[in-house]
Parts: sequence; C-alpha cells; structure tokens
Amino acid sequence: KDTATEQVTEDMLKEVVDIFISETDTFSLLDIPGTCVSVDADDADAIIARNSQYEEVCRNRAGHGKDVDRSVQTLNGATKNKQVQSNSLIMVDAGKSVMLMMIFINVLNTMTGNIPNHRTTDCPEAVMDSSRAAERSVASTATTVSVSGSLKEVEVDGNSLNTELEWELIVLSEKFQHCLLAMEKSILRNNSQPQLAAYRQLAVLEVKPDLVEPRKGGTESSQSPALECLWVFSCELSRGRSVSCMAWNRKNPDLLAVGYGGFDFGNQTPGLVCCWSIKNLKWPERVIHCDSTVTSLDFSASSPSQLAVGTRDGSITIYSVHSQDNRHMGPVWQLRWMQQELSSSGEEKEEALLSVGADGRISKCSCQCLWLLPLKRSVLTALTPGLCFDFHPTDSSIYLTGTWEGLIHKCSFSNTQQFVETYSKHFCPVNCVAWSPFNPDVFLSCSSDWTIQLWKQDHSKPLLGFTSAQKAVCDVKWSPKWATVFGAVNEEQLEIWDLNLSILDPVIVQPAAPGVRMTSLLFSSQTDCVVVGDSVGEVAVYQLKNFSVAERSQVNFSW
Repeated sequence: KDTATEQVTEDMLKEVVDIFISETDTFSLLDIPGTCVSVDADDADAIIARNSQYEEVCRNRAGHGKDVDRSVQTLNGATKNKQVQSNSLIMVDAGKSVMLMMIFINVLNTMTGNIPNHRTTDCPEAVMDSSRAAERSVASTATTVSVSGSLKEVEVDGNSLNTELEWELIVLSEKFQHCLLAMEKSILRNNSQPQLAAYRQLAVLEVKPDLVEPRKGGTESSQSPALECLWVFSCELSRGRSVSCMAWNRKNPDLLAVGYGGFDFGNQTPGLVCCWSIKNLKWPERVIHCDSTVTSLDFSASSPSQLAVGTRDGSITIYSVHSQDNRHMGPVWQLRWMQQELSSSGEEKEEALLSVGADGRISKCSCQCLWLLPLKRSVLTALTPGLCFDFHPTDSSIYLTGTWEGLIHKCSFSNTQQFVETYSKHFCPVNCVAWSPFNPDVFLSCSSDWTIQLWKQDHSKPLLGFTSAQKAVCDVKWSPKWATVFGAVNEEQLEIWDLNLSILDPVIVQPAAPGVRMTSLLFSSQTDCVVVGDSVGEVAVYQLKNFSVAERSQVNFSW
C-alpha cells in the first residue's frame, strides 16, 4: 500500500492541534506458581531423591519400637504466705494541652502505619539512678499486665506512666528542692537589689541617671536625718500576730529570729518563731510552731545554730535552726539520766540525758538550771515578777533586772542572797534595761510610766529623764555604732534620740500606721538600720539617712 506524503508548510506549523489522551482498560493476568516440576527439568533428579527419602522416613516412623508411653508424677514446691512492706503509690492528676495539628499528624501516622517509637527521653540530672530504676521496674510491670492490648496501646501507656513518674520524682527530689530554693533567692535578690544595696551601704545603680532631673530647692530638708523603710518581713503565718521579741544571730548577722504571739488575756493564740534571712525577704528560712505565746528568744554565742525560746506558760525550749530534722524520726524507746565524768580524776561530773529511738540514732542532751536570786518586794516578803534583765558589757557576773513594781536591781552571781544596788525612779513596770556598749557605767531603762531614764551605776538616781509621748515605752536599745544614740518604741511611734544634739526631743520620730502598735526594737550590728516589730506581725527594716554622728568608742557624762 502506497503512503502519500504531505509536504508540511509554515502555515501548518502555526496551526493549533488538540490531542486527547485517554487511559485504556486495565488487563489482569492470572499467575499461579506451580507445585509440579517437569521430569525433563535440570533439578528433577534431586527433587525425586528428596521425595523418596521423605517417604522412607514416614514409613519407618510408625511402629519402630523406640517410643514408650509411661505416666509420671510431678512434685510441686511448697508454698507459703509472706507479708512484705512497700511504699505507698503516689497518685497525681496531670493535664496536657494538644493542638489540632498534633491530632491530625497522629491520625495520619496511624492510617499509614507509621507508628512512632515511644521512648522516654533522658531523665534530668535531678533524678537519681535509683529513681530511674524504680521507674523502669514499675513501667515494665504495667506493660506486662497490658499484654492483651495492642502493641501500640502498650507503648503509649508505658510512655505516659514513665512521664508522670519522672515528673513526680523530680519534684520530690532533694536536689530539685535545693535548686528551687537557690533560684528563688536569686530572683528575690535581683528584684530587691536597690533595697539590699542600701542595707549593705553600697552604691545603688541607677538605670538611666541622665534622665533623672536634679531637685531644685529643699536642700536643707533632704540633708536632715530621716528614716526610710527598705522592706517589711511578713508572711501568711505571721499576719495577725504581735511581734514580742527579736534577736540577731551571733555568727550570721543576716539571720533574724522573731517571736510572735498574742498578749490579750481573752484571746490566747499559739506562739510562732520565724527565722528571717536577708537573702529571702518573702518567706522565713525556718518556722517553729509553739504551744504558747513566745515572750523571749536568743541565739547561743558558742553554738550559733541553737535558739533558746521562752514562752508564756513558763517553758524554755532550745531549737536547732541548722537542721529541720534534728530530732528522732521514730519512737523513743528508752531514756536514761547518766553521770559522766568531765575530768580524768573523776571529781567533776555532769548529768546528761541519753535517748535511743527507732530511727537508729542515739542522742545526748544536757541542761542545767540554777536559781540565782529570788526577787523580793520592797515592802512585802512575797516575790515580785521580773520583766527584763541585761548583763554588764565587761563583767559578765554583774547584771541588771527590772521588776513589775518599777525597781531596778543590780545583782551579782557571787551574791545570791541580796541585791548589790537598787535603783528607784519608775512607778510602773520596767519593760527594758540596756547597758551602754561604749560606757560600762551607763545604762538605760524604759517603763510603762511613759519615761526613759539614763542611769549611772554608782548613782541611785537617774542622770536624765526623757518623755516625748504619753504612752508606755515598750522597748529601748543603744546603737552599736554611735555612743550617744539610742532608739525607743512606744505604742504609737518609733523615736531615735541623739544626746549630742538634744536631750529634750528625739531627732527622728516615725509614727506607726493607724490601728497598729509598735512592740519591739532592734539595731543592726553591721549597718545603719533599725528593725521594728508591730502588733500585726510585720517587721519593718528602716535605714537611718543623713545621720552623721562622730563615731566614738567612749562617752563621758559629767552630770
């Protein structure tokens, strides 16, 4: 058949040609592999030999005489019931937020058969090796119990269980708690940097000093002595309780112990002791709950971690603030008083109390209480209540004590039968007496008769008397830095006196908030700050500003 050829012209090339492509029907081919081999195949001889060998084995197996049927008895091991003790299971509620994209990806992986391998990530360093082993054992047990489910469900359940256990163990671990404490202190110190710098008498860094406009006028008022409140120690536990006493730690001047309680006869509340630190202004380092109102406390000089606390019910308790677990963790099974020799000769002995407990520890406690001197009334023979005392700064055998009837007695350890000297000026209870740290012959006293008296120990009458408000003076303290400066608090204000400037009026007066009574006062031994406690459980830290007094180690009174 002849094929005619058509000459392609340029116009034909420019024409648009539509070509339609369609799919043909699908043809299915049946392919069944055969189980028969042709006799003419190359490996036909080998297959015939293998089939003959199999037929021979089957023919000889039945009745060959080597199999014998025999009944036997199996011994079962003796069983017994045994009790064990394990830690209680910790149940937690956990929540997780899931986005729609995560749900879509999970469904897509399930449909395509791409199941991810659910493996727990490495546990953080806060979890100990023993904790990891416990998690793995519990997770493997839970996975074994869920064998009836699908493999995917087992892996998902094990993953969620491991995640919850890891999180719980991390939160409860001691290392994690220590890290949280360090982080909390670091954040609080950063937030309170200006106040802490002012307390340490360091330069306060200004953020933008160029934008601060200098004040015009008021130069004289800015240079006058004043008090600036840096911060307030307060928490939920102390609110509503009256501050009764305060004491600085002898070795760590940044640690302040504060005693709380109510002095209302009709509303007796349990006492509380909080150990506040400059490193944490929001929450105390140690919290001690007492059965009765705390009336006094003080740190030991030889053992700074021991805090002695006196309560209203007459109890004296010594606590260790170094550790919260310094006691028996189980039942105390036996107590015994023992005489122990203090010297090799055996003449000096000390009685100590030994205890053994179920926690595997043996402890030794020793305490000796001696009655030094009974405080007798000036007229009647009955004993008068003592309210305060203070020891001589250079002679530790001499001390002053203030009484309920307004007398101040000078006492000595060497004479336990009578007073060395008696000072009478107050006609109301003496709330506080304080020796001067610079002049060992001078001391202060304050009373509920609204007055503060300045005494010299060889004079039976006071040298000076101070009165600024018609309120009972609750506390008075000498400044540890300036010899002529002392502070006092009454129910409505804080007063700072400077005898170099005035003996009639205080230099600084800080009124209390409405409805709040100031109860106690304490100077800081390291900085120019004063700490004041009030009746609502707040301890305010004030800084003395523009208070320029010549520092002297000695002060002389010529009156």
